[in-house]
Amino acid sequence: MQNQQDNALLNCEIVEHNPTGAKIDKAVIWLHGLGASGHDFVPVVPELELGDLAVRFVFPHAPKIPVTINGGYIMPAWYDILEMTLDRKVDVAHIAKSSEQINALIDAQIAQGVPSENIIIAGFSQGGAVAYHTVLTNTRKLAGLLALSTYFATAGEIAQAKNTKIAVKIDHGDYDDIVPCVLGKRAKQTLTELGFAPEFSTYPMAHQVCLQQIKSIGAWIKTVYGA
Repeated sequence: MQNQQDNALLNCEIVEHNPTGAKIDKAVIWLHGLGASGHDFVPVVPELELGDLAVRFVFPHAPKIPVTINGGYIMPAWYDILEMTLDRKVDVAHIAKSSEQINALIDAQIAQGVPSENIIIAGFSQGGAVAYHTVLTNTRKLAGLLALSTYFATAGEIAQAKNTKIAVKIDHGDYDDIVPCVLGKRAKQTLTELGFAPEFSTYPMAHQVCLQQIKSIGAWIKTVYGA
């Protein structure tokens, strides 16, 4: 089933993978990258090969804002990017604001009968930076964090984290020229220092996802949910 839904000012694409018609008590909130939309990862769902697992996928659309690195052009973005160096300067306050909006989506799923410990937060590129911040600042127990071709933009703001036992999967492309792979490796190191045990994988690709990776993500999701 697929439709649109408004949650706390964020419009979302909702896809329910539920071949048996079971009660859905698991959810993945998946954030797209800069200039994209919630439609981007909708086609990925059937490719995950989740079998009979009943999971609701929530793909929010980022608001449209001016983005400094693109000459102030207005586009879908979770926060403003001020520079593209390895130690890129970002709008930390805006990341925190977007994280609050994702927390509102978590609240909405809880209200629909999905326990917080059954909610995975996923994000690609810019969406992954918000996913990192959302999970590492959350006081609720979540199921997992999926960080795709992204970086831990607010690492300097987070001295400690709760729920360090949750599953963390970090994927990156070896040839990523937008978010270099070294930033994914830095994130893995930082999370390890914070007490997490992140799984880190690279693929022979640029700033994108590939079918081999998607299959691996599906297997990881099933493992997180004990399927």
